Amino acid sequence: MMTAGTSEDTAQLRELAEQSHAWPFEEARKIVARLKQKPKDEVIFETGYGPSGLPHIGTFGEVARTTMVRRAFRVLTEDKIKTRLIAFSDDMDALRKVPDNVPNKDRLAQHLGQPLTRVPDPFGTHASFAEHNNARLRAFLDQFDFDYEFMSSTACYTSGRFDAALLKVLAHFEKVMAIMLPSLREERAETYSPFLPISAQTGAVLQVPVLAHDAKAGTITYQDPDTNKPVTTLVTGGRCKLQWKPDWAVRWIALGVDYEMAGKDLIDSVKLSGQICRALGGSPPEGFNYELFLDETGQKISKSKGNGLTIEEWLRYASPESLSLFMSREPRAAKRLYFDVIPRHVDEYQQMLEAYQRQGWKERLANPVWHIHGGTPPQVDNPVTFAMLISLVTASNAENAETLWGFIGRYRPGVTRETHPHLAALVDYAIHYFRDFVLPAKKFRQPSAVERAALIDLRDALSQLPADASAQAIQDVVYEVGRREPFLDKTGKIKTKDGKPGVSLDWFNMLYQVLLGQEKGPRFGSFVAAYGIQNTVDMIDGALARSA
Repeated sequence: MMTAGTSEDTAQLRELAEQSHAWPFEEARKIVARLKQKPKDEVIFETGYGPSGLPHIGTFGEVARTTMVRRAFRVLTEDKIKTRLIAFSDDMDALRKVPDNVPNKDRLAQHLGQPLTRVPDPFGTHASFAEHNNARLRAFLDQFDFDYEFMSSTACYTSGRFDAALLKVLAHFEKVMAIMLPSLREERAETYSPFLPISAQTGAVLQVPVLAHDAKAGTITYQDPDTNKPVTTLVTGGRCKLQWKPDWAVRWIALGVDYEMAGKDLIDSVKLSGQICRALGGSPPEGFNYELFLDETGQKISKSKGNGLTIEEWLRYASPESLSLFMSREPRAAKRLYFDVIPRHVDEYQQMLEAYQRQGWKERLANPVWHIHGGTPPQVDNPVTFAMLISLVTASNAENAETLWGFIGRYRPGVTRETHPHLAALVDYAIHYFRDFVLPAKKFRQPSAVERAALIDLRDALSQLPADASAQAIQDVVYEVGRREPFLDKTGKIKTKDGKPGVSLDWFNMLYQVLLGQEKGPRFGSFVAAYGIQNTVDMIDGALARSA
């Protein structure tokens, strides 16, 4: 995994990793420090998933990021300490509301309050709603070849795996209550109990106050909401579950979790669960709070709302690696997770792959592709950018890949689907992206009188070039025609070799807005070289005719 062949190479890689500022190494160093205080033979990483709604990209992101920290830890410890990653599903939680993005909502509504593993699957493919959503998550994690162990909350409670930790909560009932009550509203605090009994009659998760608790007997007593009679039940064997903050603490203790990250919205919950964990004699895991993903309106992505992007949607328009890049970057910064972020991440992933081959090991460890590929990024020759492909589809309204390959063959002779399979995948992605997003939003801007005159001059200048003119020769002509008001650079930041005034981005943006009906695009000279000079001249004539 680490591409360091000898023990000496491994040690050198570790020394560089110890100094690396890449966030996965910073996180992994916290785990190394933890082990110095409390040594153990195996380190447990965990991610949590609530299957009350369909899995979304944020769920995947937590697994991807935790995997990156795990890989960094393996470098820092020279792979001498065993590691495991648990993907934990809180599938014993009760269904509190019906998600917006599922069929057969009426059927689900009949099972509010039931554990998710007892709620029927509205899709009709699995034994329960939880099993359906768990399967969706596992299928995707398997597609990415993550090394993980799936674990079910229901299985942990009913099998007895949590029994010892549950009895600890019962033995420290007052301590747990003392931690939780100050965090609750007054009316909630009056009836709060860390234990939620499972009704023997209905199977529902009951939110009821505890009348008595007996640590020696391992029981609690509560008032049945239907009969108003007191009921005594064991807290073990799946007869009770915990409220989620005590539940989180118990999970850390029972599974021996050493590292778990969580969203920024859970900062207070992490603190409370950590206090409970300590009260029970455990040590809360290391971790950090990442910022949230936002949809196109700036709202937090929600499983129940189904806003933002789904895992399947991203993969319709771009590679899995581009999604991993999105997840790896600045996890402490809030980011919009919508369709318009896809093209940039596709091209930047390729740029980082190319840079990796030129870098020394210090720079490589800071390059996201090292973390995405576990130290062995592939060498991929991709002669055409994704932005270029989208612009070519937009200009030609291509409905099939063969049209695009014709342009690519002109731009890069000898490049075919067979010689460049990675590029072949990008071609298909670009066509999907164009059909679903570019075409519906395509809107040509009318040029002003000044812009119209500049377009005529550009058409005439391009007409003078040979058909096989290089991309740079075309770019020089485009740049020279744009060297006029109102397109001259006013900032003074654009420097030219000949000392002449620079050309602002307004010139190039105008070309894409007027000619292609899109806001921005790739380097225009390269686009013309691929699309063809005569095709571009015809496109300019078409834009002039539309605005006549």
